[in-house]
Amino acid sequence: MKPVVLQLLDSFSQGGSERQAIQLTRLLHDQGRYEVRLACLKNEGPLRREIEGLDLGPIPSFPLTSFYDLNAVTQLRALVSFLRREKVQILQTHDFYTNVFGMSAGALARVPVRIAAMRETAGMRTDAQKRVQRIAYSLAHHIVGNSEAVKRALAEDGVSNDKTTVVYNGLALDRVVPQLNRFDTLKALGLPEERPGQPRPFVTIVANMRHDVKDYPMFLRAASYVVKEVPDVSFLMAGEGELTESLRVLSCELGVNQNVVFLGRCDLVAELLSISDICVLSSKAEGFSNSILEYMAAARPVVATDVGGAREAIVEGITGFLVPSGDDQQLADRLIRLLKEPARAREMGLAGRQRVEEKFSCEAQVRATENLYSKLLTTSQGAITPNA
Repeated sequence: MKPVVLQLLDSFSQGGSERQAIQLTRLLHDQGRYEVRLACLKNEGPLRREIEGLDLGPIPSFPLTSFYDLNAVTQLRALVSFLRREKVQILQTHDFYTNVFGMSAGALARVPVRIAAMRETAGMRTDAQKRVQRIAYSLAHHIVGNSEAVKRALAEDGVSNDKTTVVYNGLALDRVVPQLNRFDTLKALGLPEERPGQPRPFVTIVANMRHDVKDYPMFLRAASYVVKEVPDVSFLMAGEGELTESLRVLSCELGVNQNVVFLGRCDLVAELLSISDICVLSSKAEGFSNSILEYMAAARPVVATDVGGAREAIVEGITGFLVPSGDDQQLADRLIRLLKEPARAREMGLAGRQRVEEKFSCEAQVRATENLYSKLLTTSQGAITPNA
């Protein structure tokens, strides 16, 4: 009999945590060693289509408005009942909200193996949220971090190294295979046509515009330096959120609004990366960036701030460059160098693609996850280990 594992995610929106959770669900399902179930807090979002056709049984949702109201108690009881009814032996959560809600329900239902997550290093949580999450971690048997930087952050917060495991994000390489040629991509993204034989250089960043931790202002300040050296360069900003308008204003104040394109939410990421010459991440803090992996898998050189797990993905001077957080001048210098040395940029991109294939594959992710499951099931009282 296969052990039942439940993946609890926040929603089906296009966030990094959600995408990784859904990808892991598919991988575990396809491996066939576990009976995989899926549940969510909000049953909405475009990623829902990615699990269509999988035999996961009913996908219940447990919508929350707060952790501190009557509805939260009602939803907690509902999840406890579901865990008991489905005889869930492994419960895995993937972000702050599912950690708190899921680990509480898992403890009440006495789920034998409870695995929480940490996918960030700093800059995302209030002190109150940090206190609540510490309680959730105390209810977990184990915590998965997506980088060594995250593991160190957990240790600094008092979590024993024995209770944490690093499982790097995995990337399905077919995600970065474009379906459109360059001409059609420019048209689909609303970008001007190019003259034959005169491609325009593009510097791209893919990050949400909901949190200032992504530090788009640093990116725009760097752009203001770059255009003085490479006037025809365009900066493509793919992301949506409430910071968009303030960033538009800043681009005007910096005098780069003619060189900056706000793409908003982008469903053509593979196509976008295929026309990009350099890709950037300017975050103040990260756990382990999915965007960096996608950039590298698309064979694009990466210039990123040296935060979180960026150093674990990027090999300095080989697959890209790392710069200090907030140092827009150094970011600009690295971009100018790569724009003026396209052959070196292409070489770095190819090295990045090879690194993703070797270290950050889906196969490596699911193998590490199943090894962790097996270890924790074996050590849990009365656990049933999976068939070989």
